[in-house]
Amino acid sequence: MPHSPANPDAAPKQRVQDAIRHDIIFGTLPAGARITEAALATKYGISRVPVREALHALEAEGFVESKPYAGSTVCAIPVDDADDLFAVREALEAATARRAAKRAAGQFSAGAPDGQWWKTRKELAAILDEGDAAIGNGRPDLLPELNIRFHLGIAELSGSPSLTALLRQIAGKIEWLYASDLNSRGKQSWGEHRTVMAAIDAGNVPEAEQVMGVHVHRSRTGYLSRFAG
Repeated sequence: MPHSPANPDAAPKQRVQDAIRHDIIFGTLPAGARITEAALATKYGISRVPVREALHALEAEGFVESKPYAGSTVCAIPVDDADDLFAVREALEAATARRAAKRAAGQFSAGAPDGQWWKTRKELAAILDEGDAAIGNGRPDLLPELNIRFHLGIAELSGSPSLTALLRQIAGKIEWLYASDLNSRGKQSWGEHRTVMAAIDAGNVPEAEQVMGVHVHRSRTGYLSRFAG
């Protein structure tokens, strides 16, 4: 089972929200499962208050459904919304790549990049290496989570908290779709990430926007050809 991607530096509510979302996406908390604040607080080793706040946020994201006196349950995987989710993600990710490339150009033109930017860039390099190793070792089951981490890392490089928050919601929904189809993350799809990264590193704004848009569009058409209809 992939490890939880929750950020240890985040607030308790954000950490448990990320952890619950992760467990929903990867099936630890399956669709239709009933979940309670008390059980989740015990599972994640945290008080019930941040769990309650996290469940409210995940309900707004469409991962959890809560009813008075009935508690909360995990929603169904949003297959019917797939095309619209991909359309939104395609536009959103093109914007994050464009802004990331513009910011990268500024970082390098200023001399040494700032510490937080460089930390995120090194994390992206490590994610790309992990994905290559997963493919080489015959572990496609590791790629959906690595994919989330890569795309969110690009959003962080963009320097836009708003775009990052939007992408976190949309990307989570799409990876939820993908997690039920481990073969959907092929070698070609993963390899396209290095092309995106190269355009961003070069500070090539139009190229970064274009290659990211094409990358997400290919994922969109590939998924829909298998599951839509």
